[in-house]
Amino acid sequence: MRHFLSLLDFSGEEFMDLLDRADELRSAWTGGWMPRSLAGLRVGLWFFGNGFRNRLAFEIGARAMGADVSYIPGELGEHEPLKDIGRYLGNWFHLLVVRARKHEDLEYLAETAGVPVINARTDFNHPCEIMGDLQYARTVRRSLDGLRVVFVGETTNLCSSWFAAAARLPISVIQVCPREYAADQSLLDSLASAAVGEIRFETDLDDALERADILYTDCWPSSEDPRESELIREAFLPYQITARRLDRLHESALFLPCPPVSRGREVSADAMDSPFCRNHEAKTFLLHAQNAVMETLVKQSV
Repeated sequence: MRHFLSLLDFSGEEFMDLLDRADELRSAWTGGWMPRSLAGLRVGLWFFGNGFRNRLAFEIGARAMGADVSYIPGELGEHEPLKDIGRYLGNWFHLLVVRARKHEDLEYLAETAGVPVINARTDFNHPCEIMGDLQYARTVRRSLDGLRVVFVGETTNLCSSWFAAAARLPISVIQVCPREYAADQSLLDSLASAAVGEIRFETDLDDALERADILYTDCWPSSEDPRESELIREAFLPYQITARRLDRLHESALFLPCPPVSRGREVSADAMDSPFCRNHEAKTFLLHAQNAVMETLVKQSV
């Protein structure tokens, strides 16, 4: 049984095959002739929280490829033991797409459901989001070889998935943030030791910008404590992306602030109006990348 819980679940060659198929499905989508490769199958969508982009893209894509789509109510593992939930869902669905609060809950569901499970986001990683961004970057650049990604932010689920991408592909991923919010060095060392690409941490944002092909941001850390919130702001404000900072990028670089974007925090309002900012266009590719993942898992699990 094949699952898509992390970008590390696929080899570099398989990763590129997914992107190739995503390109084909994009052509099919724009041409109005989507393959009915999920016809007769039932897809269950179970989403924690209020995010809408991934959820809608999965629903639209699955229906376009012929699937019967159902939303599963409630939160994963909140009212019933996970060991029961997976078996129930396996009775009714051929594929599960799940956004879970805890990554370990998603892993347990994959072990027990008996059908392919796709990670639509957990606290640990967010592989579909990065798949879509990589497909977009390859479309613009024609190749991912040598791609230099500067990730500005703490070690979030998005940062972890960028690291995983560099472990499988010949790209460079540099995390830039205050040192106390950096990825654990043992994690960086373990990934870098067997990585196809390059994974590292830096604190000098302006120097990193001059080498970036993709500038990526994520939300600042959050806290309900007013004093801690102020300390976070003091630590991260020097790393805010402004239009003036974007001028340090080379002319073909892409600025992709991950939504939801908090203007006045990780980015300034003028940065969002910069011609370097391409996140609306990039998120179009989320649909096609996720379609490729769904189709591939179903085919490989027959």
